[in-house]
Amino acid sequence: MKIIITGSLGNVAQPLAKELISEGHHITVISSNESKKAEIEKLGARAAIGSIADPDFLIRTFEGADAAFLMTPPSMGEEHIVEQTINAGKNYAEAVKRTGIKKAVMLSSVGAGSAIENGPIKGLHQIEKLYSELEHTSVVFLRAGYFYINFFSDIPLIKNAGILGANYPGNTEVPLVHPKDIAKAAAEQLLENTVGHTIRYIVSDIRPASDFAKVLGNAVEKHELPWVEFKDDESLNGMLQAGLPQEMAELYTEMGRGLRTGIVQKDFIEHGALVKGTTRLEDFSEEFAEVFNS
Repeated sequence: MKIIITGSLGNVAQPLAKELISEGHHITVISSNESKKAEIEKLGARAAIGSIADPDFLIRTFEGADAAFLMTPPSMGEEHIVEQTINAGKNYAEAVKRTGIKKAVMLSSVGAGSAIENGPIKGLHQIEKLYSELEHTSVVFLRAGYFYINFFSDIPLIKNAGILGANYPGNTEVPLVHPKDIAKAAAEQLLENTVGHTIRYIVSDIRPASDFAKVLGNAVEKHELPWVEFKDDESLNGMLQAGLPQEMAELYTEMGRGLRTGIVQKDFIEHGALVKGTTRLEDFSEEFAEVFNS
C-alpha cells in the first residue's frame, strides 16, 4: 500500500513509519522541517517537505495514495490554537476529498466527543465532524488517552517543589497512553478493511491521579511524593510561570477542569472502551526515571 504519514518523525509518526516500512508498504512522511529529509529517507520512506497550511502541497503529496495517517501538530503557535488546529484539519480533509484517498486514520483524543470543557481537544472535536462528512473515505477516529510523555514536563515541579499535581483530585481516573501503543494501533487500522466512520479508543492504562505520584515517585526514589490538587488559578499561574503561552495555559487549565468534572472521560466511559495498549504506568515509570536522572 501507498500510505501517507503526517507528524514528521515525532513520537507517534516515527514508530508508525518504521512498522509499516518493515511490512513492505510504500511510505511518504510529511514534515515541515527540511533537515528531517535525510533522516526520513534513511528509514526507507519518501520525504515530502512542506507546510500542512498549504492545501496545494497536501493535494500533490496525497495524490495516488491508498491511505493516510492524519494528525495535527501538538503545538499550533501561541495564539488562536484551536482555530489553527481546525484549519489544519480542514486542509487534510480537502486533500483527502480531492485525491480520493479511500482510508484515513485520524489521531484524535479521549474527550473529543465533547465540544466544551476539554481545552485543546475541542479542535479535534471539530475535525472529527469535518471528517465525518467525507462520503467516499473510510475514517477511523483513533481517540488516544493522555500521553505518558507529558509527565516529562512535570520533572521541574518534582525536583523544585517536591510535589506532583494538577487542577483535579487524586481520585480522578485518567486514561493514559504511550505513543508506541498509538503507533501500533494506527498501523492496524490503516491496514484493516473498514467502511464508514468508526471510533476506536487507544488507551494503555487508566489510573487515579494519585497513582501518578506514587508510581513515578517510587521510580525516582521519592517514595513520599504527594499528589496535590491545585485550584484552577493556581494551575494557570504555575503554567505561566513555567513559560507556557497564556492561551495554551488557559486551554490546559480548562482540560484539567474537564477531567475534574468528568466531561473529558465521559465519552470513553460511555463507549465501554477497553484498555488495549500494552504499556502500563509501571512500565513507563522506568522510562520516566531515565529522563528524570539524565
